[in-house]
Amino acid sequence: MKILISNDDGIQAEGINELRKSLQEQNEIFVVAPDRERSATGHKITLYRPLRVKEWHYPESSAVGWAVDGTPADCVKLGLEALLPSPPDLVIAGINFGPNLGTDVLYSGTVSAAVEGLINDIPSIAISLASHEYSNFTHSSKLIREIVNMLGKDLPSRTLLNINMPPRRPKGIKVTRLGNRRYVNIFDKRTDPRGRVYFWLAGEPFDLDEDDPETDIWAVREGYISISPIHFDFTDYKLMGQLKKDIEKLLY
Repeated sequence: MKILISNDDGIQAEGINELRKSLQEQNEIFVVAPDRERSATGHKITLYRPLRVKEWHYPESSAVGWAVDGTPADCVKLGLEALLPSPPDLVIAGINFGPNLGTDVLYSGTVSAAVEGLINDIPSIAISLASHEYSNFTHSSKLIREIVNMLGKDLPSRTLLNINMPPRRPKGIKVTRLGNRRYVNIFDKRTDPRGRVYFWLAGEPFDLDEDDPETDIWAVREGYISISPIHFDFTDYKLMGQLKKDIEKLLY
């Protein structure tokens, strides 16, 4: 398979290089990733300045790479539309250092890179190691290789798989839905040496349904791999039906 990989931790991050090494023997790998960390950029794209691209070489590897001074979404968009010789069969983002659980997927640069593949009708996967301390990507690399071999081109083009790995050896795999995650004490108010007030974004996650075994949050907390199939049709179809009955009667 031809696979485009990206991330938000930067092209030199350990996770993306473990991902590349786990897939390059059996697949044609292209890497287009930010030249530095771009975490929590969401689906931001660069419009008001040019994007700079630098070729990235991997000794003793057939993988082809580019470092981009843009966001993860920029990287995948640029890869698909300008850098790769032809469209890939699959887009994979990761392996992210830190979790992408619940509603955090809306902020995640890694998940947004995978969403960019989805927007272009290419099956996509985002994979994260749900820890900010433990950085052993062995189980993550093994899992993604097995999933690519098992599902490969059979993944639906309009759905992505959001995978979160527990920090230690997993108990098993749970197919889950996204949990509902918010943050408390999100801004820390401070004063600089000149007496000016500023705010530092901080906060701790507050999981509203952490005890629901159907959620990704519960699965990872209990030591399971979480795999959540996601699509990005935000339409509220129930309300849409009601509005058709009420609003469309109005005349202007």
